[in-house]
Amino acid sequence: MAISILALAYLIASVTFIVGLKMLSNPASARRGNLVAAVGMAIAIFATIFLYEEEGKKLGNYIWIFGGLLVGTVVGTLAAKKVKMTAMPQMVSLFNGMGGACAALISLVEFDHLIHHTQLSDVNTTTLLIILLGLIIGSVSFSGSMIAWGKLDGRVKDFAFKGQQVFNLLLLGALIVLTAYMVVVLPANLSFFFYLTFALSFLYGVLFVFPIGGADMPVVISLLNSFTGVAAACGGFLYDNKAMLTGGILVGAAGTLLTILMCKAMNRSLTNVLIGSFGGGSTAGGGGGSKEQGNYKEISLSDAAVVMSYANKVMIVPGYGLAVAQAQHACHELEKVLAEKGVEVKYAIHPVAGRMPGHMNVLLAEADVSYDKLQEMEQANEEFPTTDVVLILGANDVVNPAAKTDPSSPIYGMPILDVELAKTVIVNKRSMKPGYAGIENDLFFRPKTSMLFGDSKKVLQDLIAEIKNL
Repeated sequence: MAISILALAYLIASVTFIVGLKMLSNPASARRGNLVAAVGMAIAIFATIFLYEEEGKKLGNYIWIFGGLLVGTVVGTLAAKKVKMTAMPQMVSLFNGMGGACAALISLVEFDHLIHHTQLSDVNTTTLLIILLGLIIGSVSFSGSMIAWGKLDGRVKDFAFKGQQVFNLLLLGALIVLTAYMVVVLPANLSFFFYLTFALSFLYGVLFVFPIGGADMPVVISLLNSFTGVAAACGGFLYDNKAMLTGGILVGAAGTLLTILMCKAMNRSLTNVLIGSFGGGSTAGGGGGSKEQGNYKEISLSDAAVVMSYANKVMIVPGYGLAVAQAQHACHELEKVLAEKGVEVKYAIHPVAGRMPGHMNVLLAEADVSYDKLQEMEQANEEFPTTDVVLILGANDVVNPAAKTDPSSPIYGMPILDVELAKTVIVNKRSMKPGYAGIENDLFFRPKTSMLFGDSKKVLQDLIAEIKNL
């Protein structure tokens, strides 16, 4: 009876994962989707703790299990509540890395159990293969995510040496050969080769992410997320756990699809992202930032207030600068003030704006911006020709015309928000420093563009006061 109830619990959990993921595809239902999936996970966890049996024995060790659950819950809750929106990508990388580490630890524990309870000649090669895949993918996900976290947090700098890509490919080839050798041959010193594979996997994860430029971090995060999902699915295979298997497959598939969509949004192949080192600091500018530019012009707060107040349609383009300034609430207030004056206000969201997939959507959702005001890139580009004013808040590379006009630019070919089609463009930045890709923005020197310098939050607050006084 207990087994059937456990199977039913896993089935319910699997369904909630699928429903929750479906709800995450719409901003309006994303929060409820997250809660639905969380309830399913809780059902799976407690069903496993109290109902799972092996050889007639239940898990036991409840003090250790619930102690771990308590510590994890407290740490996770405090970390999630205290994290700033600017640090959300780092937290995503950190939590994803923990998932990879768990998958790798499962493989380590199961391998130890395998070699101590089974004669070498009786080892199930399919089980060994799944253990090895979980170990390799989980280790790469963990170490890669830790480097991604360090790079996003400014603690780790881009690093590359001559021939690193070739070395990485050789290292990956060595992991494949070692895996095949262990599964096919079952060598007497199997433990040595297993732990060697573990060490090389960890090293590969580090070297895999090290040379990738900062502007490609959204793609890397989603790719590593898919790795963690696949590693978790391997654990599901090992334990014949339907909930773990379903969850892992969903995360792996969703991460893979998101990676493809992110690459499409940048008009680059995944190979180019992983090898190209796009956005790798100041040297990334290439031919895009060295050419002579004209003069830029500034606009005063009062002039910007007048232009926006008497516009019919205003499109706001949020970027990382908005997140840094924690200005999302002020941005929403500006939207409401303009709406009171009869101005139509919408938001143009580029898929790779910010430091992680969906960063801007999450940022604006925190400020209770209506979801129907968020326009994806294709929708926004159709509306720019009928837009009177575009207000760019901290966005840079995603509005850079060099992506369309300068073949020597590292971002050439990347789809951008066509803000130039609007009648007036106002750009809010702290300074004229280049964006995350390390290249100068041609937009700032165009005739329709005016610069409004300052911290986004302070500028928006002052702009709101000016508009109210008109």
